[in-house]
Amino acid sequence: MVTRPAPRTSRARSAAAQGTPPRPDRQMAILLAAEKLFAQHGYHGVSIRQIAEEAQVPLALVGYYYGPKSELFHAIFQHWQGTIQERLALLQQVLAGPPTEAFLRQVVEAFVRPVLVQRASAEGEYYAQLVGRELARQTPETNRVLTEFFDPLAHSFIDAIHAARPGHDRARAAWAYQFALGALLHHITDHRAPTLSRGRNQVCAPEAAALLIDFITAGIAAVMPLPPPVSPSPRRRAPSPSTTTRRQA
Repeated sequence: MVTRPAPRTSRARSAAAQGTPPRPDRQMAILLAAEKLFAQHGYHGVSIRQIAEEAQVPLALVGYYYGPKSELFHAIFQHWQGTIQERLALLQQVLAGPPTEAFLRQVVEAFVRPVLVQRASAEGEYYAQLVGRELARQTPETNRVLTEFFDPLAHSFIDAIHAARPGHDRARAAWAYQFALGALLHHITDHRAPTLSRGRNQVCAPEAAALLIDFITAGIAAVMPLPPPVSPSPRRRAPSPSTTTRRQA
């Protein structure tokens, strides 16, 4: 399990007051180094020694804090679990609110926005590359991460999509989720936005968030459309007395 950087101790505060640089958080340095190198070269393309060199720590310290490389890989996703919890919390707020015509878009927004905020952070770029590069591979390490962290998240959002479109079966909602995930992952990992837009768009620009949410919402709505409104049957007018009299005559 990964611990986030602890608050400064009195000794660290005293060192800072005296102008002495505080001792670096070597455990976090190892984690960030591993995240960067795994993102750039893949899990199997990086050694523990390379991670130690990148983090500028003794080789033995990597094993001391994290154990084998597979546990270090797992710890990276444990470190980012807060984003998953934020997405689920936003989803619960949507589900607890009154039903509106914007329900589906609100579900999509809970799915997308925390990821884009994470991607915009200093270390979010490497994590986005890591997710896009490694989680598509079926290995014991990635399967463990998917099963523990991402599959429960996926099921929650699939259920919410199904709730937004109850006229379709859940299998269709699962397809819609996978298509939505593909759009999100491509957006946070593709660096060609400036090239494809001839310099007018930037990678993961903030203004793209609403466009991506609209795009995914419209895509889900297209594969899971609402049923057409039922027109009320025209009421038959009762015959007038004069008409009845003429018919009898």
